[in-house]
Amino acid sequence: MGLILGVIMGFIAMLFLSWIPIIGPILAGMVAGIIAGGGASRGALAGFLSGIVGALLLIVLMMFFTTLLAGLAGFLMALFGGIWLLLASLTDALLGLIGGAIGGAIVGSREHPYY
Repeated sequence: MGLILGVIMGFIAMLFLSWIPIIGPILAGMVAGIIAGGGASRGALAGFLSGIVGALLLIVLMMFFTTLLAGLAGFLMALFGGIWLLLASLTDALLGLIGGAIGGAIVGSREHPYY
């Protein structure tokens, strides 16, 4: 279908499956890889990008709500906590990359003449 659609659907799947520690990001990456198609490399790219989008959105939302609750002190706490959260969320992105590569390999390159 498309890389952007795969990233969006992988992100939505990551929102719903993020409570499962390791399997959730891998499954969300597989969703992104299957929808993006184009082989393992394109699926890995879609899975990684969906993990990055999810991590960035989570950090922005946490900074916003922490700032609302505690003012400047909350902003500073969210900023420094956001750095650690970014590092922890990169593991989700890497697991999404692995799942995306698996999903893309399952679907294949879609350059078959009979499609």
